Amino acid sequence: MNRLILLLALLLPVAPLHAQDPAASAPNPPPPASFPIWRCQLPGGVYQVAVRSIIAVSQHEYLVDGVARVTEVNVDTAGTLLARFYFLEPATPNVPVGTEAVKKAQELLTEAADRTGQDVWKKVAKSYPTTTHARTVEYRLVKKDQLQKLFESAEIAFRTGKNTVFTAE
Repeated sequence: MNRLILLLALLLPVAPLHAQDPAASAPNPPPPASFPIWRCQLPGGVYQVAVRSIIAVSQHEYLVDGVARVTEVNVDTAGTLLARFYFLEPATPNVPVGTEAVKKAQELLTEAADRTGQDVWKKVAKSYPTTTHARTVEYRLVKKDQLQKLFESAEIAFRTGKNTVFTAE
């Protein structure tokens, strides 16, 4: 009789000690198919980054050769690629926005840019090697308020760690 019990014990599978735990007996869930990302859809392309890789989000303005004012948003990541998003406008004297002088100056600068045959006010313009930055991807937005909304979207993803999508038309 003892030999029969021993033989059965060797042949029958042994239940794990935690078999009473319903979670332990449930099938293993598949690994996560995705992780939180920040996705940015723009007319010039799509930028996606794992939210966990974002280490800084910044926004600033600067003048280029006293001719153009650049408002820029940078998304720095743990990887080696820096994403730059910017809005470019003609630099104008310190007069209230919306005045006729500002509007006229912007029109003249836009007309002058159009005569060059290059769409410099609407697209990213680079002059190799002067303005080419290794490991940098750049996107140009056509409206300043779009850039502000992009910054807010990136900041939300950075602070909350959740999927966030920004789309500019």
